[in-house]
Amino acid sequence: MNPPLNELWVYLAASPLLGLTLTLLAYQGALWLYHRSGSNPLVNPVLIAIVILVLILLLTSTRYETYFAGAQFVHFLLGPATVALAIPLYHQISRVRALLLPVVAGLLAGSVTAIVSAVLIARLFGASQTTQLSLAPKSVTTPIAMGIAEHIGGIPSLTAVIVIITGIIGAVGARYLFDAMKLRDPAIRGFAVGLAAHGIGTARAFQVNEQSGAFAALAMGLNGTLTALLAPFLVNWLAAAG
Repeated sequence: MNPPLNELWVYLAASPLLGLTLTLLAYQGALWLYHRSGSNPLVNPVLIAIVILVLILLLTSTRYETYFAGAQFVHFLLGPATVALAIPLYHQISRVRALLLPVVAGLLAGSVTAIVSAVLIARLFGASQTTQLSLAPKSVTTPIAMGIAEHIGGIPSLTAVIVIITGIIGAVGARYLFDAMKLRDPAIRGFAVGLAAHGIGTARAFQVNEQSGAFAALAMGLNGTLTALLAPFLVNWLAAAG
């Protein structure tokens, strides 16, 4: 940047609201592009917003800590937003009861498959033990995944990156996979994407319809709990078997 712009940026960077403003503007712009594309899942607003923010921080040589000083307000709101997911889920409670057995079976199968497949694929490609453990909770929402990774011997920061990538891939590709499988039920589609792609997948499910979003939220919450319980035992079993 030229000197005047650089001085202006230094002045703005001193405000903790800079990160919040950049985050909101980046996402709003990405959301506009998403709607302009006809809600094409390939134009994922989360992915686009991340790219925009990374480019801004790189071009302005802004430290992540400076950016997060303002963006932490959005981070704080993740808690209330997650709790608020109970409202659309309550509206679907009759459907949840009707699908209780498939939900339990799908949850168990999905959670175990996500952990085991991540570890075994990483092992197949020669990843270190630490990397394998970092990948194990990849389908769980970031705060829980980082806690699990730290507990089982992984690297929380690496886990956070993998979790975000997993969520974006799930949000972008789930629709095409479901269509190829001729899977039309919005409840099943939502539960599957919430189970595999946590919060980012759940946000995408809500963009489709409320029923998909409600079941995605249910899967995200249950999978976080179940993975926290199963991951230590499964990774120890895989280590002994390997």
